[in-house]
Amino acid sequence: MSIRYQADADLNQLIVTATLRQEPTIDFQTASGAGLQGLNDLEVLALTAQQGRILVTHDRKTMPMYFAEFISLHQSAGVLIVSKKLTVEAVVADLVLIWSVSTPEEWIDRIAKIPL
Repeated sequence: MSIRYQADADLNQLIVTATLRQEPTIDFQTASGAGLQGLNDLEVLALTAQQGRILVTHDRKTMPMYFAEFISLHQSAGVLIVSKKLTVEAVVADLVLIWSVSTPEEWIDRIAKIPL
C-alpha cells in the first residue's frame, strides 16, 4: 500500500492539482472531496485517521497542538505542515519524494514540516 494524502481546507488547492499533474497515481483527496469544510482540527484528524491518509496542511499554529492531543488517544496516519512561503513546485517535489520513498507505516503518529 502506498501513501495517501488528504488536503486540509486551508491548503492551497494548486498544490493538490500540481501534485496530481506531476504524479497522477498519487491518491490525494481534496478537502471538499472529503467534506472537511467547517470541521474542527480534531474532527479533521479523526476523519483522516479513519481513512489512513496523511493530512497536508498550512496550519502550523493550532494543528501541532491538536495532533499531540489526538495521538494521545488515537492513531494517526501523520501530518505534513507546509510552509506558505514555499513555491508550489517545491511543495510538490517534497510530496512526490515522500510518496515515492516512504511507506505509510513510517508516518504513523508523525508530524513533519515541508520543506523537509
